[in-house]
Amino acid sequence: MTRVNEELLATASAGRAEVIASALDTGADIEVRDERGRTALLLAAANDHVDVAELLVAQGADPNALDDKHDTPWLVTGATGSVAMLEALLPAKPDLTVENRFGGVSLIPASKRGHVKYIRRVVQTGIDVNHVNHYGWTALLEAVVLSDGGEAHQEILRILLAAGAERDIPDAAGLTALEHARYKDYDAIVRILES
Repeated sequence: MTRVNEELLATASAGRAEVIASALDTGADIEVRDERGRTALLLAAANDHVDVAELLVAQGADPNALDDKHDTPWLVTGATGSVAMLEALLPAKPDLTVENRFGGVSLIPASKRGHVKYIRRVVQTGIDVNHVNHYGWTALLEAVVLSDGGEAHQEILRILLAAGAERDIPDAAGLTALEHARYKDYDAIVRILES
């Protein structure tokens, strides 16, 4: 790998937009990848360097470039919950259907992690709120099965339901979100799902 490409990746990870612009001006490959297949845009997204991502997107960086873990810059936003990064990537028209290594779209890990603001924004993009991952779970199911039942996940359920999430989609074992909530004694979530 050339020095200028190494510099591009290192500065994207560190969040130094001014150096990135210089590296691109001197011939760095905007889609160069590190040893794990991560591009500069993916490194910027993973580290929530919004200004770097905006610069890279403006220069045509690919928001769908997969790394060796099957992550993309867009998918990473679901894990980090960064609404600012989501907004930085939308002008690049990311593929909202791209799946992570678990078969989930960005909405699903965000639901699991309790990223309320992210969920509120991403459901406005046209993302499939009923997408089913490899475990047979939708975002609604993950907000119950992999949560503590607290206020953040309760709000996520309200947002998902308002966005058209189907409450009766069962998981691979045939259990619905409501059945999981009852089993876990998540009374507040049961009330939301029954309303």
